[in-house]
Amino acid sequence: MSHISYLLLVFTLCLLAFSVASKDNQISSLNKWIKSRRSVNPPHAEQWTEEDVSNLSPAHIVPQEGSMEADRIEKLPGQPSVDFDHYAGYVTVDAAAGRTLFYYFAESPHNPSSKPLVLWLNGGPGCSSFGYGAMEELGPFRVNRDGKTLYQNDYAWNKVANVLFLESPAGVGFSYSNRSSDYNTGDKRTAKDSYTFLFNWLQRFPQYKTRDFFITGESYAGHYVPQLASLICSQNKKANRTIINLRGIAIGNAWIDDTTSIKGMYDYYWTHAINSDETHAAINKYCDYVTGNFSDTCEHYKQKGEIEYGRIDIYNIYPPPCDDNGSVKNLPPCYDDEFVDTYLSRTEVQEALHAQHTTSWSHCSGVNYDTINSPTTILPTINQLITSGIRVWIYSGDTDGRVPVTSSRYSINKMKLPVESPWRAWYNNKEVGGYVEGYKGVVLVTVRGAGHMVPHYQPERALVMISSFLKGKLPPSGRE
Repeated sequence: MSHISYLLLVFTLCLLAFSVASKDNQISSLNKWIKSRRSVNPPHAEQWTEEDVSNLSPAHIVPQEGSMEADRIEKLPGQPSVDFDHYAGYVTVDAAAGRTLFYYFAESPHNPSSKPLVLWLNGGPGCSSFGYGAMEELGPFRVNRDGKTLYQNDYAWNKVANVLFLESPAGVGFSYSNRSSDYNTGDKRTAKDSYTFLFNWLQRFPQYKTRDFFITGESYAGHYVPQLASLICSQNKKANRTIINLRGIAIGNAWIDDTTSIKGMYDYYWTHAINSDETHAAINKYCDYVTGNFSDTCEHYKQKGEIEYGRIDIYNIYPPPCDDNGSVKNLPPCYDDEFVDTYLSRTEVQEALHAQHTTSWSHCSGVNYDTINSPTTILPTINQLITSGIRVWIYSGDTDGRVPVTSSRYSINKMKLPVESPWRAWYNNKEVGGYVEGYKGVVLVTVRGAGHMVPHYQPERALVMISSFLKGKLPPSGRE
């Protein structure tokens, strides 16, 4: 192929990516991160060992200004009446640097004292767990199209748990630092700060100190969640007591292993008829998935595979793309980003949230995230968690093409775990909600008809799935 033809190929790829994903910053953030792994500066970080985690040494008690009562939200602008308490505010993780993380916390309306505590983390890296997780996926509210009022989410996860949303690392959403160099960050700083946040948040909400605790998240949180869980286990072990009562993790459409994620992505393209036989054969011929070293020829055919699928939303491959108003004909909005951006940029909303004023809130930040030292695989960390007795679920919306179910299956297969519960369908309202298979230490769950953001695309099925996870039971069979 001539140099000019190659440039045209790359230019066309950029146009396609921009036309479909320009309005969804979580998409563009993950795309940027994935592409950085293919660059002339490939990642060289080794897997996290138990010694590495032990040496992170996060801070514990950090002087704080906030309190539980001060963080209580009276009522958000445009909010309907609700029967639960919710809170928002800041927890300082580094007093010297003035580095502080923003949180939103929604208690359960039904017997919150008996419900577990669940932390939700979005990925990116560098995207908001409040803007995406709380306001577009599993939180108690969604933003109306006017950008001024809210409506209740009938399938909010606080129906079954007390749910905490953390904006991390500093620089994401309302979280910030007074030291600009803190916006150059990576996995280790993110894990340490998240741990320090949790430890100090529990001092503010002491009734949750002994509560069963679970960490959930999606996308690049396939790094965040297992790494934070590993650090919690390490700190509990060093203290010879339970500091944080971690019981399990659940990660959705999660990037957890570079080579299996990339192979699973292109195999998904082909098996779902959005790539040609010729391109798929060339990718398998020229791409070395064993070493992860991809030649220029391999990269050429991977780019060709990206172009071949055309103008679709690769994070949810079947619906038509959104129009300029964020909707598909008379269907609900594809993404609520624009409405959420507008709502969270309002001064009165920021005041109600006890947030630092910012003139224009955005879902994803300008954080300079370290891709070079990000581990190429999180599977050893997941194995450490299994050994520690931590419940591990990996769930996958089956219409996501960017971090597809094939990638999740290949990653689990790489761990060579024996099957304990054979593959079967699970049901919700007498319909197949997805499929489940139980391995020794890991449960794989698919969610039928869901894209990358599972609770957004299939909220009812996502609630059934997470309820089962919290109970430690497989999702219901048709006989239940």
